[in-house]
Amino acid sequence: MAVTDKKVEVKAVAKYIRMSPFKVRRVLDQIRGRSYREALIILEFMPYKACEEIVKVLRSAAANAEHNNGMDPATLVVSTAFADQGPVLKRFRPRAQGRAFQIRKPSCHITVAVAAADK
Repeated sequence: MAVTDKKVEVKAVAKYIRMSPFKVRRVLDQIRGRSYREALIILEFMPYKACEEIVKVLRSAAANAEHNNGMDPATLVVSTAFADQGPVLKRFRPRAQGRAFQIRKPSCHITVAVAAADK
């Protein structure tokens, strides 16, 4: 019999965030693979608007791990972090000579998963 070493991942998702997924991914790339506490420190001092939303999702994932699975937040690692594209609001701005110019207002879905660190 083979013993499967299954790693438990606990995730949290924030949907329909009014921000471009490209701008969110730039921040998520910095915290992927880091410990929970280190990721919080990095996000606190980064100058991007996306950090506020990512901190909410990261704290939610850690709370889910603590309350639902009994994991210790001090041992958590950001195992997965990605941003998918959400629906795009399409608006129009009036331009010269009766023309219209399309404005795209993107949204995204942010997913952060945490897992217990390997010892």
